[in-house]
Amino acid sequence: MKISSVFIYTLAFLLVSPLVWAKTDNKIVHDAEYYIIEAQNGEMWKAEDGVLDKKLAELRKKHGSPPNIIHYMWDDQPLMSFGDPIYQKIRGYETPQLNKLAEEGMLFSRMVTEPGCTPSRSAVLTGQLAIRTGTWEIGFPIEYTGLAAENVTMAEVLSQAGYATGLYGKLHLGDTEESYPHNQGFDEAFWALYNQVTSLYNKIGEGANAIIGMKEELLAENPYQRDRTFIQDKAFVFYLEGKKGEQAREWRNGSQELKDYKDFDIESRKRALSFIRSNAEAKKPFYVAWWPLWMSFIGEPKKVTLQRGMVGEEYQRIIEPDIAALRVTLEELGIAENTLIVAMSDNGPMTHNPPPGAGLGEGIFRGGKGDFTEGGVRVCAAALWPGMIEPGQVVGDMIHEVDLFTTFARLAGATQYIPTDRIIDGIDQTALLLKGDTYGRRDYNFIYQGPDLAATVKDHYKIHWTSNDPSQAKSGLTAVYDLYNDQREVHPIVVGGFHMKEPFKRMRARHELWKDKYPDRHHKRAPAYTGIANARPETIAISQPPAALKVLPFDVLEFIEKLDDLPYDATGDPGPGE
Repeated sequence: MKISSVFIYTLAFLLVSPLVWAKTDNKIVHDAEYYIIEAQNGEMWKAEDGVLDKKLAELRKKHGSPPNIIHYMWDDQPLMSFGDPIYQKIRGYETPQLNKLAEEGMLFSRMVTEPGCTPSRSAVLTGQLAIRTGTWEIGFPIEYTGLAAENVTMAEVLSQAGYATGLYGKLHLGDTEESYPHNQGFDEAFWALYNQVTSLYNKIGEGANAIIGMKEELLAENPYQRDRTFIQDKAFVFYLEGKKGEQAREWRNGSQELKDYKDFDIESRKRALSFIRSNAEAKKPFYVAWWPLWMSFIGEPKKVTLQRGMVGEEYQRIIEPDIAALRVTLEELGIAENTLIVAMSDNGPMTHNPPPGAGLGEGIFRGGKGDFTEGGVRVCAAALWPGMIEPGQVVGDMIHEVDLFTTFARLAGATQYIPTDRIIDGIDQTALLLKGDTYGRRDYNFIYQGPDLAATVKDHYKIHWTSNDPSQAKSGLTAVYDLYNDQREVHPIVVGGFHMKEPFKRMRARHELWKDKYPDRHHKRAPAYTGIANARPETIAISQPPAALKVLPFDVLEFIEKLDDLPYDATGDPGPGE
């Protein structure tokens, strides 16, 4: 009886995996599942990489530098939100600029992300699932936490390879000084600290009852109020700007009017294009993270789309003009053929209690933002690189947003700067970009909902570790879903899928065993809004309490260290998208 060599290699890996893993010193450490597929495909990948390296070297010789990289990302959009005219007809809006980008490049059908904006942005910048960096919770002002300095970002990796790095738009990775992007490797940054809800944090929002209890000057006098420090909205900081090695500055001296919110993306566009132009003229390769806020929860009175929802309207106000201006600029500078653009959403749509008129409906998958179903993590995405990415492609390979970290580093010649003392979930997907459909190197995904592993995907099969169905996960009779035939994950395969339960359990066991060797890091707490050169008195008081609060029998900032001890209630977050 003949036994295939693939089987022998895989069995050997499973039997002696601790020895194999010990040999990953001084190399990028991936999740355990990667080594399973590498053992079976590594020789083929090695041959592919030789051809790809030659192609990249030829490109570098032609242009005199490695490629420029632009990552354009916005919020809360499902698969097919652009690049699919039928879907757009159904939804009542059009995006000709984005559709053209997709037609002239590569459209992804399985781009997956983390299920929320903070974890998603952390994953892109670090190449790690958010659970590993303690950034799995979506924060609101005031957080007293953020992306810790010990993390290594894409900006830091590419900076070491000689790239200029800039971030413009929504960051949403905390309000502590070490989390500021110019302290995380970016040469310059202009960013929003929080998400789109801040478009309501003004007198217009309070007056319309879109928020409650914030702008007390508009409310009736409350004779029962005793604590006037409960919300502290006058201390909130929404927008900052900064350059590497300098203190941050608050944009517009802390103004928080709706006009400031709507002007922010326009200013981001100006700064991003200026950064691109100045570095192109200096013949310096650049990496730009351009992540607009894009959607205001208080829309414009005049509508321009049939949908009239915030989604359709804001595509026309922000994203379409951004993409048009970007492409014109690249052509004018003569660098379009040496620039990779990846345009995508950060997670699925806000389907649970969205603001009225948002237009944030589900796509073909069940659920949305916050969910572990595909609707929460599978997003619209495309890549454009004239002359390098064959136009008109739709690829079926799975690619995770963490893969951008490793892929961008490979393209920039910066792989040697990726840290090797932690698990990097990102897989190099250069072959997928340059060779096309079926050349991806990922067939798995671990989906966390908050701090909990909620689901695992292998190929097109998916298992839910979390379930409200008492006959399923809670009783150990966990069902499997076939994503080709059950995109909404509502028809579990039970008897027909029993043979998959143990393989999925082994997959999870390997994942968690590797986490034992490289433990997840926790939130790092600290005072908020420090390191701001023009900080307002109300903001300073957040980290330097006034004398009236210094007479308390405890340190007024002592609570910061206890925030992570509070119980996490998974039922308080969106569920699986019923």
